[in-house]
Amino acid sequence: MSDMDYTRKFQVNIDKDQEIKQILISVYNALKEKGYNPINQIVGYILSEDPTYITNYNNARTLIRRLDRDDLLQVLLKSYLTGQ
Repeated sequence: MSDMDYTRKFQVNIDKDQEIKQILISVYNALKEKGYNPINQIVGYILSEDPTYITNYNNARTLIRRLDRDDLLQVLLKSYLTGQ
């Protein structure tokens, strides 16, 4: 059979963990620049899912709301336990 007889699958390979890390770094930096304790604020957001723990500065609140909390926790735990 030729290549024309098969249906090809299109798949975009996005490194989700890397995207989550980049968003988290951006949010952390925005909180720090505004004078907040970024760790405390991010923990408050994770525990409550209340976006008001995150500043609007540099679009940080919009960025963090793009993340699923379960995915965020998974990346954080994996990073902590494996050092990645």
